[in-house]
Amino acid sequence: MLGANHIRVRCSDGATRLGRIKGKMKKRAWIREGDTLIITPWSFQDEKCDIVFRYVKTQTDWLRKNNYI
Repeated sequence: MLGANHIRVRCSDGATRLGRIKGKMKKRAWIREGDTLIITPWSFQDEKCDIVFRYVKTQTDWLRKNNYI
């Protein structure tokens, strides 16, 4: 967490991006270290992204068990 609804995100392509928590998620979901996130990189700045959805550890385990990730 960097403050002001920004997070440093390590992506599966090896890049580290600055993620912004969108307004809809800001009040509903707490993002912790180790959570799996779905992000959308910005088209004009590749080092920044928007956070779209969050999976907690149990949901990530289920996705791995069923070969989705």
